[in-house]
Amino acid sequence: MLQTFANCFKIPELRRRILFTVGLLAVYRIGGQITAPGVNVRVLQEFFAGTGNTWFGLYDMFVGGAFERGTIFALGIMPYISASIILQLLGAVIPYFQKLQREGQEGQKKVNQYTRYGTVVLAAAQAYGVSFFLTTIKGPSGMPAVADPGIGFTLSTVLTITTGTMFIMWLGEQITERGIGNGISLIIFIGIVADLPGAVMSEWKNYLINRGHNKNLIEEILIIALMLGMVAFVILMVQGMRRIPVQYAKRVVGRRVYGGQTTHIPLRINQAGVIPIIFAQSIMFLPGTLTQFFPNSEVMQAIGGAFSRSSLVYWTIYSLMIVFFTYFYTAIILDPNQLADNMKKHGGFIPGIRPGKRTAEYIDRIMTHITLPGAIALAAVAIIPYFVAEAFNVDSRFSRFFGGTGLLIVVGVAIDTLQQIESQLMTRHYEGFMKGGRLRGRRG
Repeated sequence: MLQTFANCFKIPELRRRILFTVGLLAVYRIGGQITAPGVNVRVLQEFFAGTGNTWFGLYDMFVGGAFERGTIFALGIMPYISASIILQLLGAVIPYFQKLQREGQEGQKKVNQYTRYGTVVLAAAQAYGVSFFLTTIKGPSGMPAVADPGIGFTLSTVLTITTGTMFIMWLGEQITERGIGNGISLIIFIGIVADLPGAVMSEWKNYLINRGHNKNLIEEILIIALMLGMVAFVILMVQGMRRIPVQYAKRVVGRRVYGGQTTHIPLRINQAGVIPIIFAQSIMFLPGTLTQFFPNSEVMQAIGGAFSRSSLVYWTIYSLMIVFFTYFYTAIILDPNQLADNMKKHGGFIPGIRPGKRTAEYIDRIMTHITLPGAIALAAVAIIPYFVAEAFNVDSRFSRFFGGTGLLIVVGVAIDTLQQIESQLMTRHYEGFMKGGRLRGRRG
């Protein structure tokens, strides 16, 4: 393992890509510490201290704590993610976007351009909402988060935060093009991982305080073992797939023979990724978030109590929503009819299955069967952190890394990045071996 990492820096191009990626991620983290003009950070931190299990806490996790600090990167890359999801959903219902998604590279360029435009609109709208929200925040002592609210503060906040979001989007695109890994995913990844040292320290302090009472060293070791086991489970879930064999018939075009090879369609158990948990969490956190704005309303407090994390109703509905959104999003991003048509156009077929409608039905049946265990596993990953935290008195900040959205993103992005690095290493080793000629092979 150490030798593999050392090899990464022996290849000049790969070394440049890694250092370029690390440099831009460092720029992102530095920008996440710069507070927007006119905002009192101390008041914001006091306000957000009790919002970890609300929509604000979820959003703040994705942006690496920048929202809690009221920085110029307060919205992070989330407007871009939202615009991408919206366009993907539009592709399922609007023929124009369906056509763009099927036009290959040229169509993807137009989709990316529309995504950028949508990011600007969403970022500006959300930045305006953030500016208004900041003016309503007051600390426990009554001190406002914004000392001088007004049109000047609103305009400066909208301009600053929107520009910050577009700059983050540019950083992500540069990492994807000139660095290593997916830039957008790495930006979210580094924001989540940045909180890991602080979460470990919080758990250590929690252990020292409760040592000898309701927590001992054996339980702490068991907690670490459970965490490692959960990471292994998530890796298996992310990597698990059903491979459908596909045979391509031979075609003779002029003097050339095309096709004749055997390949497969990789259908992942968790085809929808982390999106179902994000959708479900966003909805389930809504009642608790609304109670922050209506502290004197008995109706809202009753609804918030019914949807609290200690309620069985909350976890039942939450699990069912994850299963529903897994099926829903998988159906959007994977169209069996389109897969069958593409295979038929290129002379491909599944052995024993007639091309066309029968192939589409076969793929749809398999996806239905493998999506159910994937959805149940996804729901289990989402709810386990809470029960582990309750059973072993784990610090809430640390328990987020046991599962849920954060762990899925961290594991998924880490695997994808490592696979790209491994691909670069294998390519370079292969070229070096061939250039060395037969003599070098004999020496080995």
